[in-house]
Amino acid sequence: MRTAVTLSQVPEAAAGPFVFHEPLAQGFALARETGFDDVELFLPGPNHVSVDEIKALADKHGLGIAAVGTGAGMVKHGLSLTDPSLDKRVAALDFIEQMIAFGGQLGAPAILGSMQGKHGGEVSKDQALEWLADALRIAGKTAAKYNVPFIYEPLNRYETNLINRLTDGAEFIEAHSLENIVLLADLFHMNIEETDLAASIRTAGKHVGHVHYADSNRRAMGFGHTNPAPIVAALKEIGYTGHLSAEIFPLPDPKTAAQQTIKSIRSLL
Repeated sequence: MRTAVTLSQVPEAAAGPFVFHEPLAQGFALARETGFDDVELFLPGPNHVSVDEIKALADKHGLGIAAVGTGAGMVKHGLSLTDPSLDKRVAALDFIEQMIAFGGQLGAPAILGSMQGKHGGEVSKDQALEWLADALRIAGKTAAKYNVPFIYEPLNRYETNLINRLTDGAEFIEAHSLENIVLLADLFHMNIEETDLAASIRTAGKHVGHVHYADSNRRAMGFGHTNPAPIVAALKEIGYTGHLSAEIFPLPDPKTAAQQTIKSIRSLL
């Protein structure tokens, strides 16, 4: 397993669960200084920075790109895949496909989290899930062109009313025969929704493709109530070789949060 830390460049997400919000050059340097293998990027869009600039920063600091987020499509542009407006759904999928292409050129998968949206009002749950499945099918095919998967993240009940549990995500992938789609096991969301995090990881098994390593309060692991040992043991049991990525609040300060994450992971690996 490899370690990763989140670098955000989205002003609208300044209060969000991302460790480093500094300019990218500084963020890459801090990621290296605090001992991470790779970085996870949360950018305003696919044109915020060039692929070549990211490659140069990665090479300079000896870091890889673990993944790229698509959440700016929601927090900055108000787009979701389950919006009642066809035009907005089309724009949402286009944004996601552009982020897939951006990440793909870096050998990194894109993540679908908040842009999955919700059902409600004129949009039934069945309709929203049908739109979600259709979009994931397209995203999986687009990502395959770059030889990377597309990552789908079940979120807690306060952020979506579509799919909240990891095991439900696995069942959704199988029920719709979705190809090249993997799940993001976000330990913060799982702490809200799952009765046994390690058991859920074992059940989801081969579908787990990325992990957000966060404690119960979305701070660095060790600053809340989660016991990570059985979780990491379960990841080892299913043969997981992906990232443990710190998508956490930068508390009490970014460097301390980053250092605590590395300390926790090293104690278990």
